[in-house]
Amino acid sequence: MPFFLGSRKRLLPDAVPSLFLFRESSTPRSSKYSRRDDVDLSVVNNVQLEVEVGNEAEVKEKSDDLDGIEPMQQEMGVHCTLLGRFSIENLENDPKRVQYYTSFSDYEHFMLFFNCLGPAVNELNYQCLSLTPKDQLFMCLMKLRQNKEDLELSFLFEVSESTVSKIVITWINFMYFQLKEINIWPSRDIVTDYMPDDFKYKFATTRVILDATETPIQKPSHVDAQSVTWSSYKHKNTIKTMIGCTPRGTVSYVSDAYGGSASDRQIIEKSELLQLNLNLFEQKDSIMADRGIMVQDLFAAQDVKVNTPTMLKGKSQLEPEEVVRDRRVASKRIHIERVIGLAKTFKILKNELPSGKLILGSRIIFVCFSIANFRKCIVNENA
Repeated sequence: MPFFLGSRKRLLPDAVPSLFLFRESSTPRSSKYSRRDDVDLSVVNNVQLEVEVGNEAEVKEKSDDLDGIEPMQQEMGVHCTLLGRFSIENLENDPKRVQYYTSFSDYEHFMLFFNCLGPAVNELNYQCLSLTPKDQLFMCLMKLRQNKEDLELSFLFEVSESTVSKIVITWINFMYFQLKEINIWPSRDIVTDYMPDDFKYKFATTRVILDATETPIQKPSHVDAQSVTWSSYKHKNTIKTMIGCTPRGTVSYVSDAYGGSASDRQIIEKSELLQLNLNLFEQKDSIMADRGIMVQDLFAAQDVKVNTPTMLKGKSQLEPEEVVRDRRVASKRIHIERVIGLAKTFKILKNELPSGKLILGSRIIFVCFSIANFRKCIVNENA
């Protein structure tokens, strides 16, 4: 090894020569790495040179194609977002899914109902900028029709659960007040004009067919509420509503909802049907009802008859003419059961209503039965 003394280099006494002219000197490791990088760069530079000296028109065309990719990607992103989020617009050509989610036969039918709600749909007093009014209605109808959980709706519409709850509550109240403005109680002449022929032949004076329906609710936590809502008929906690329809199957009356323990008579006693100032009935009108609705005395003051199946009242069997009459009444009274069945295609009326929605019970029931009037009539004109 050489050592340095001052500015002059000296060899050690026992040093042996190692570099000779006939042997190739080794290259330092750092120089190898540096040369390797130089080779790689030269390869890249060669490729770049080949591109630059190619056909300029072709290169420009490819460059223009690349410039158009970004706007196309943005457009596809927007399109995918629209397809990903649930929207009534995406079902415009899919009537089966529209009917499944909303009960309306197709998109045009849905829009007919939407337009009937008036321009106020655009003036609702809450903020939901991410969904159009049509999709807000669509969401609410999905809640009523399929009784979907708020969490599932939040996934489908890409909004929060709190937003779903806000939209559903707002639209139920909004539809209730808007539909309440429609007078669904028809005049005597209208009922007669649209009455099925056979019905007119057998019970021409019928103004309304009445029956009660019950909606199950979540068991209340308070003992008194449990007692008030307990239904001895359904053997569960329910709310009870009196429904009326015309002989042609149009919903013409929906009472407020009461606890399941309320009797049919108690509901009618508190209803508008007995308010003389409303003049709902004319003299000689008649009401058709089930035998459990014993209210003849309540309507006697209005000179309105109540047609119900005959009670045995201690008799072992009915007279032949009574049997024939009861069969006729039963064959026509079934129309109200079909109307109730139509409204209960809204699954929210068949499943337990959560305690949080119980305060909206009357309005939910009214909205579901009112929407039934926008659907195809289920009673044939010859029934």
